[in-house]
Amino acid sequence: MSRPLAEKFASVESSDLVDYGFGHTRDFLAYPYARGGYDWVITNPPFKLAMEFAERALEVARQGVAILARTVFLESITRYETLFLPRPPTYVAQFVERVPMVKGRVDPKASTATGYAWFVWDKTQNSAPTRLVWIPPCRSKLERPEDYIQASFRS
Repeated sequence: MSRPLAEKFASVESSDLVDYGFGHTRDFLAYPYARGGYDWVITNPPFKLAMEFAERALEVARQGVAILARTVFLESITRYETLFLPRPPTYVAQFVERVPMVKGRVDPKASTATGYAWFVWDKTQNSAPTRLVWIPPCRSKLERPEDYIQASFRS
């Protein structure tokens, strides 16, 4: 995710628990990031920690947070009461096509039955109600052959 973001933004700082060849190796939940230390936090957290990542990201980001998560992230009384009710996302952007994700690599033959969405908190629009939007089919337009090079974690 960091490489495409670096193609569009002047500065991208990345971290992960595992060294994928881009960014720092560190724990986002434990590292002492400064409150409001970044404009945006954009992440694809482990699903079981997605709520903790969202809460931490909302502290760290000045302008906004974007979390890529399974659509079922919307479900759960605890997430509703502690995250979505007090701080609803500005957008839930649902992929209309399935996005196969394989841990630590890109696989052109991968498939999935899991739906994914972007959960976006735009802090400049605090009072706006959550808006559901759809991400139209785009995988074939956005993928590039070099995305599938086995050594795709080059710097």
